[in-house]
Amino acid sequence: MTRGLTAAAAAVVLAATVGWAAAAPPAPAATKPAPAATRVDEQTVHDVATQLRCVVCQSLSVADSPSETANQMRAIVRERLAAGDSPEQVLAYFVEKYGDWILLSPPKSGFTLLVWVVPFVGLGIGLVLVAVVVRRWSRRPQGAAPSQLDPAVRERIRREMSEMDHS
Repeated sequence: MTRGLTAAAAAVVLAATVGWAAAAPPAPAATKPAPAATRVDEQTVHDVATQLRCVVCQSLSVADSPSETANQMRAIVRERLAAGDSPEQVLAYFVEKYGDWILLSPPKSGFTLLVWVVPFVGLGIGLVLVAVVVRRWSRRPQGAAPSQLDPAVRERIRREMSEMDHS
């Protein structure tokens, strides 16, 4: 009986060890930098990554996102730059894969041109409206006579005012 318990305990320890080894993070050698012959300027990688939207965080750039997907995207940027692609070609690669959405700043052409133009048009319209209102206010006559009231309305106002004074 003790021999069976010992074998069972050994099997549990072995299974736990194998499971722990399978769940362990990859060895640091997997994230080793590129060889010196194809080393890429990290500032260039950062500049390209700041123009790309993280597909997980969506409000952050790939350069600023802490997600694993952003790490993988930065690695792709680094690899493509090391392979000889220009920063524009790297951006074009991501646009081809994800569409214009992947760019934090939409391109200033086509339908997305509206994103750049509409705020300025709205601001212009607002300034024109403010100017018209201010101009109308400044052109009102200072001592304009009150409008002529119907005598019945005037009598009612006088009566209600006197009632308020007596209250």
